[in-house]
Amino acid sequence: MSNEIEEQMESSSESEDEVMEEGEEVDDDDRPKTYLPDQPLKEDEHLVCDQSAYVMLHQAQTGAPCLSFDVITDNLGSDRHEFPMTTYLVAGTQASSAHLNNVLVIKMSNLHQTSKEAENEESDSDDDDDEEEEDDEKKPEMTFSFIKHQGCVNRIRATNFKNSVLAASWSELGRVDIWNITQQLQAVDDPTLLERYNLESVNNPVRPLYSFNGHQQEGFGIDWSPTEPGVLATGDCRRDIHIWTPNEAGTWDVDQRPLVGHTASVEDIQWSPNERKVLASCSVDKSIRIWDTRAAPNKACMLTAEDAHQSDINVISWNNKEPFIASGGDDGFLHIWDLRQFSNKTPVGTFKHHTAPVTSVEWHWTEPSVLASAGEDHQVALWDLAVERDDDDLVDEELKNLPPQLLFIHQGQSDIKELHWHRQIPGVMITTAHTGFNVFKTISV
Repeated sequence: MSNEIEEQMESSSESEDEVMEEGEEVDDDDRPKTYLPDQPLKEDEHLVCDQSAYVMLHQAQTGAPCLSFDVITDNLGSDRHEFPMTTYLVAGTQASSAHLNNVLVIKMSNLHQTSKEAENEESDSDDDDDEEEEDDEKKPEMTFSFIKHQGCVNRIRATNFKNSVLAASWSELGRVDIWNITQQLQAVDDPTLLERYNLESVNNPVRPLYSFNGHQQEGFGIDWSPTEPGVLATGDCRRDIHIWTPNEAGTWDVDQRPLVGHTASVEDIQWSPNERKVLASCSVDKSIRIWDTRAAPNKACMLTAEDAHQSDINVISWNNKEPFIASGGDDGFLHIWDLRQFSNKTPVGTFKHHTAPVTSVEWHWTEPSVLASAGEDHQVALWDLAVERDDDDLVDEELKNLPPQLLFIHQGQSDIKELHWHRQIPGVMITTAHTGFNVFKTISV
């Protein structure tokens, strides 16, 4: 990985630099310059996307904003690199009217890489028709199937279980539903099936496989176990975490005894990627807790980092290959925790780049030193923790204050809520915000 900062956004602004060419003074007013997020824009400045910093970049709208989503593991193969690309998502809307919300099963296809020719705006007029036809062929496509959902979807997560694809949704009404979305996935692949599904669902709305109303309040914490198929953990704003276990009847047994430890809202939950029965949680009480669900609920908390952040901890992510957990909070800090030193209650890494609450964080699936974070400051930051600055490195004055681990800053969305790496397409990331989805792959990862 290179430690060079690759910026998405550039500002078209006047430059005070002047260059000499053939003995004459030339004003370099029109040349774009690198934009850093803490720089205020002048009245005559605007941000322009630097397409050369991306291998792929697409935007999508869904009508009502989807502030939570998950990437569905598909049958198209792993380690995919060929364009055009296809991805499947499940998302939940947050419409202004509670009764207008849906779970959306989404297929995004014909995702082409960024055109290098787009950098050269000049072209022969004779080629215009051919270029327009080519552009039409390269237009991305998006197909939806809908499931009516009671209340806004606070958070949604998908898993593959017994030859089906399931999605668990947290409703603002305090209910958690599990949906079988296999039929909806088949529908977005076939226009005939989709038309039939849409007609049938009007009079026969899809019902959840199972619903749990035992939480006393709404919540956000939810995660499927990667080591025990069908096992789910849910956490609410009251402070309770419940463990779900699938049964032979095709439903779930939910332990009515919550895990005891947190004193305020559980904001996020992450099962260990390698250890069965072990999960982590973070809370408004500023703590991160590690649980062993084999113990009684009142004794399940094994490790605790109190005051892990200066304020609410919003999100955590458990590294897939190393014993690290990343956490992000309202304080804008990104902390890295080594579970081998967790009892020290001191992070092994701390980064303060975001200027507003961190809303999402996720480690890369195959690169254990790489992670991404997003925040209410409208930024997605890509990090490589293996990078260290060499004192001999020549660094621009304006970049000196940036951490050398910061690889890339992606902007262009407003109030980013969630991000996910695509597990089957290396380097591809999907983000969602109030302004819609972005699907992209940078030149950095």
